[in-house]
Formats: sequence, C-alpha cells, structure tokens
Amino acid sequence: MPVLFPTTVDEATTALAAHPESMLLAGGTDAMVGINDGHHRPGATVISVNRIADLRSWRHDPGAGTLTVGAGVTYTELMDPSIAALVPALAEASRTVGSPQIRNAGTLGGNLGTSSPAGDGLPVLSALNAVVHLATAGSTRDVDVNDFMVGVKRTALEPGEIITGVTVPVVDGWQGYAKVGVRNAMVIAVASTCVVVDRARHTVAVALGSVGPTILRCPEAESFLAARLDWDSLVASDADQAEFGRLVSAASQPITDHRSTADYRRHAVGVLARRLARRAGATS
Repeated sequence: MPVLFPTTVDEATTALAAHPESMLLAGGTDAMVGINDGHHRPGATVISVNRIADLRSWRHDPGAGTLTVGAGVTYTELMDPSIAALVPALAEASRTVGSPQIRNAGTLGGNLGTSSPAGDGLPVLSALNAVVHLATAGSTRDVDVNDFMVGVKRTALEPGEIITGVTVPVVDGWQGYAKVGVRNAMVIAVASTCVVVDRARHTVAVALGSVGPTILRCPEAESFLAARLDWDSLVASDADQAEFGRLVSAASQPITDHRSTADYRRHAVGVLARRLARRAGATS
C-alpha cells in the first residue's frame, strides 16, 4: 500500500481529501494493535503525520493563561518538566501509559482519535475543558473536548478532518490523575479519575475514565466539593471527602467485562476521587 508523508497540515488535509478511505497514522500504537487483532484493516493509503512540525510542537501563552499542545506531541514529551509544570495532571497521566517504547511513540492526538474510555490523557483533557483543534483541506474548527468524545471509540470528527492539537487552561490551584489496573505497570486503566481544583474560579472538575461509554464528568460531586473546600488551603474535611467520593461513585456508569466488575469500578473511582481530594489539601 502507498504511504504518504506530508510535512505540513495543509499537505495532510489535501492528501486526506484525495484519499478519504486512508488511515491517518501518528505513533501507530493503537492502530497496530487493532490491525494485528484483525479488528480493522487500513485502507488503500496510509498518511503518516509524524513529520509535520506543527503537530510536534507546543506553546505556552502566559497572557491568555493557556497551553496549546500539537496532536503529534508524545507522552514522553508531555512528561518534560516544562510542560509538567503547567499541566501536572497531564504529565501524571502520561507516566502511566504503557512502556517507555509506547510513551516514545504514542501521541495525545492519537489518544483523542481513538477515544477509548480507558485513554489515560482523556480524563485530564475533560477535567480541564480542553478545546480540540480540527482542520480540513478548506477550513478549521474548534470543539470542546467533552463534545468531541461521543461514545466508545467514537468522536465528532467529520470526513476529511484531522486533529491538529488541543488547548488547555493553565490552572491556578491543584490537579491530579490516578488510575487502577490489574498490575502496577503497563496496564490499561480499569478505572481512572482526574480532579482539577481551580483556586481562581473556585471550581472543582472531576472526570472519570473506564467507567462509562466515554469520559464522564461528575457535576454534583464537583459542586459539592467546591462548596466545602477551604479555598486558601484547599482542604476539605474527612467527612466531605468521603461524601465527595460517594457522589463520584454514583456518577459512574461502569460495566462488567474481562478486566473488572462494574461494582469494583464504581467503588474504585470513588476511592481515587477521595484520595485526590486529600492530596489537593496536602500539597497545595
């Protein structure tokens, strides 16, 4: 099969318009698993986007208080201290992804494109209300990440569109990510949780992975904790932390499968949320 190697976004979108059945490939860590398992086959053409410099870059805008990350930035690069200092939860999530080889190849855009409920970067992007940047041969558009992920491995991508990057706010407060799996390393999340505490806006955001058809937010739990935090210390009482965890568990929609039971997943996200709330007060 032919493989195309565009070096600009315009070249990539033009190639996709000319070959609408082609497979877009960045790191290939998810695509190759699917191909090897027989779940899908590439089309007549593969478009490799990992040579597009704009997709491999990131920029911090101090004036706007945002960080924009190209879709081709790898998990290893997201762990760099310069990015980790701005979005620590994204670096925490990146450290939990696969092996060093997977982190060196896998990309944030690939995580979004696959849109698996177990994707480690996705709860962080959801809790931060990230904006996803998309491009076609003739236009661009921005989509809230919580509208972009529409179901199990389903996105709002339209024909001919590619993901070019995401923009997230640099939050004044605290943020953290945690997950559980069947072992301590190189594991797909059985359940995952991201908590973002925004001191400037007095808001709390909670996003859950692997406990629903897509990433879930927990508005009742968010409002509860925001109303009970001491916003100077970010400390909540033990009782409030426990109730926060209960509300998070109640918001989950898990299933039982070969990796875990629904009951365990429901319990796990509540425990993770309670621990993250405690960490916010301990490390603020």
